[in-house]
Amino acid sequence: MATAAASAPAVGPSLGRFGLGTAAVGRPGYITLGRDLDLPSERSVEALRARTRALLDAAYAAGVRYFDTARSYGRAEEFVGSWLAARPEAAADVVVGSKWGYTYTADWQASGVPVHEVKEHSTAVFDRQIRESRALLGPRLDVYLVHSVTPDSPVLTDRSLHARLAELAAEGVRVGLSTSGPAQGETVRAALDVQVAGRPLFEAVQSTWNLLEPSAGPALAEAREAGMLVVVKEGMANGRLADRNATGPDTTVLRALAARTGESCDAIALAAVAAQPWADIVLSGAATPAQLASNLTAARLDLAPGELARLAALAEPAELYWRNRASLPWA
Repeated sequence: MATAAASAPAVGPSLGRFGLGTAAVGRPGYITLGRDLDLPSERSVEALRARTRALLDAAYAAGVRYFDTARSYGRAEEFVGSWLAARPEAAADVVVGSKWGYTYTADWQASGVPVHEVKEHSTAVFDRQIRESRALLGPRLDVYLVHSVTPDSPVLTDRSLHARLAELAAEGVRVGLSTSGPAQGETVRAALDVQVAGRPLFEAVQSTWNLLEPSAGPALAEAREAGMLVVVKEGMANGRLADRNATGPDTTVLRALAARTGESCDAIALAAVAAQPWADIVLSGAATPAQLASNLTAARLDLAPGELARLAALAEPAELYWRNRASLPWA
C-alpha cells in the first residue's frame, strides 16, 4: 500500500476529497453502531452543539471544506449555522450541503420513539424547509438535496416541484438528490433524465456506497460522467466497518488488510470509497474528534488494485444490506 495526497475535484473553493456529515451529532439518537460509547450520556442541545463545533473545528483545521447536514438531523443545521457565524474565515471558505424532504419528529429523544423522521417530497414541504434551511445557514447553503429519494418518489415526476427546484438552481444553489435503498442505481438513472426547459435539473447526488453495499457504483459513474457532483455517504456502513464492529466472518478480509498494513479498518474502508474515480466527496460521519482523525487518514492511503479486488469480496446483496440497515436500533 503506497501513500499519496488526495486530489481535489474541480468544484467549489478549496474542496477536498473528504467531507464531514453531521447526522450522528445533530440529534441525540441515530443508528450508528456503538454510538452509546461515542457520545456522553448527557445529550442536551448544548452538549451536542459543543460536540458539533469541536468536530467542525477539527475538520476545518485538517483541511476539510465540505460539510453535510439536513433538515431532519435534529438541530444540525442550527449548529453548523452558528459555527459559521462564529468563524467568518471558515464561512468564506467552505461548501455546505443540506437536504430537505424529511421532518424531524423525535422531540430530542434518543430512543423509544415510534418515528424519528417523516418523509414527504412535496412542494409544501420544500417551500417550508428551504425557508428554514436558509434562516439557519444563510448564504452558505451551497448544495440542496432532496433527501432519500427512491424510484417511487414524486420528486422524479412532479413538474411543479421541478419548477421550484429550477428556481432555486437559478439563484446559484446546486440542486440534487440523495438516494437510499436497494434500487439506488435506478433512482440515479431516473434523476439523470429529469429536465426543465431542456436542461438537466439535478446537478448533485449523494448516495450510499461502501464495501458492503457497492451496487450504486455504475450509476454513480454515469452521474459523474454527466457532470453531477457525486457525494458518498455511509462509507462506514453506519459503523459496521469500524474496528470495534468489524468482527464477523464477513469482514475477515478487511481485518486482515488492516493488520498487515497497520491501518485502521475505518481508514481502509473510506480509502476504498475514495479510490472510486467517480467519487468527488467522501463523507466522514464521525461522532468524536478521534474518529474523525482516524477517518481522515484515508486521504493518504492509496489502495493497490489487488487490495481493492480482495476487499470487493465483502459486498452483500443490496436487499440484504438494506434489510440489515433497517434493523439497526436508534440509540
